[in-house]
Amino acid sequence: MLIRIAGLVPESFVDGDGIRFAIFMQGCLRRCEGCHNPETHSLDGGTLIDTEKIIAEIKRNKLLTGITLTGGEPFLQIDASNELASAAKNLGLNVWCYTGYTFETLPVDAAQLIENIDVLIDGAFDITQRDLDLQFRGSRNQRLIDVKKTLAQNKIVLWSEIGG
Repeated sequence: MLIRIAGLVPESFVDGDGIRFAIFMQGCLRRCEGCHNPETHSLDGGTLIDTEKIIAEIKRNKLLTGITLTGGEPFLQIDASNELASAAKNLGLNVWCYTGYTFETLPVDAAQLIENIDVLIDGAFDITQRDLDLQFRGSRNQRLIDVKKTLAQNKIVLWSEIGG
């Protein structure tokens, strides 16, 4: 399946916990002031690549603890994002995902993708709430959500490094 990406980082230590393969999706409609990745905004920019090529790269690195879907906006390419997340889960890797949506407003057709995500960093970047001391996010309105616990308890459960 083809996916439009802005880039790949085969070993990232800043896009989630552990050693991660970060996939930067191309396309975002939010255009947040102060966005860290404004080059990902254009819906027709970036590069088209087959998800199988990305999965093959992920398989080659036995040191990875997970993948991170980031952006741009991964939920603009739900099927391709889910294919990557599902493949990662099948390899025993965890999946983190950054989105401008809040958990409560995720697209209704994203249920399968949500099931394959372990930690969701939700909420649009808000420059008025920017905080450089936050772990894995840029503004105080963004949450690190433990998706499995949230779905099981039917309420938002935040991820924590200890026991997270």
